Amino acid sequence: MNLFILNSSIGRKLVMSITGLFLILFLTFHMCMNLVALFSAEAYNMICEFLGANWYALVGTAILAAGFIIHIIYALILTIQNRKARGNDRYDVTSRPKSVEWASQNMLALGIVVLAFLALHLYHFWAKMQLVELQHMAGANVDTSMVTNGAYHIQQTFSNPVNVVLYLIAFCALWFHLTHGFWSALQSMGLDNKTWFNRVKNIGIAYATVLIGGFSLVVIVFFIKSLCA
Repeated sequence: MNLFILNSSIGRKLVMSITGLFLILFLTFHMCMNLVALFSAEAYNMICEFLGANWYALVGTAILAAGFIIHIIYALILTIQNRKARGNDRYDVTSRPKSVEWASQNMLALGIVVLAFLALHLYHFWAKMQLVELQHMAGANVDTSMVTNGAYHIQQTFSNPVNVVLYLIAFCALWFHLTHGFWSALQSMGLDNKTWFNRVKNIGIAYATVLIGGFSLVVIVFFIKSLCA
């Protein structure tokens, strides 16, 4: 089984599909968590405190990081493999929806944009929250007064119009990435019936739209609040 996953194109696509769906589940949780900040800063900070530098949060972070790394590595392997075999065709599929044609041809570029956005996001939030807690636990002399005040960090980040523009651009790239990735993952896992394929494609587009809409709403609302302050 391990050799199949490592050496088979189908096995690699299966790994890509599983890790991709896992990351979509994480994004769903993250979006729902962020929406809480729109209604109650106190409730959002309670969630941040619960997800601080404790064993279950650290285990979850490690698993999530591993999922990202595996997804990226296998994406690069498949991209190189498919380019050698078929030029610019990225994924071996029997039917490709016209509405995501552009996304399917630019998944690597979209992935690079999303990866750059992830680094920016980690700098704005993780580095100022959980990383500071870890440094404190290691004995470093750091200020921990704001490590669980996630609402404050959201407000500070999205009061800057440059950050707002960068995040919204990244969300657009993530939307395209998800609309293709969702149906491509399920197809790689065997859902290739023409009737269900079209339904899954539409469900994926709707799901990605709701997901990215939720993230974008938080950014826009906090930016508007900063203008009214």
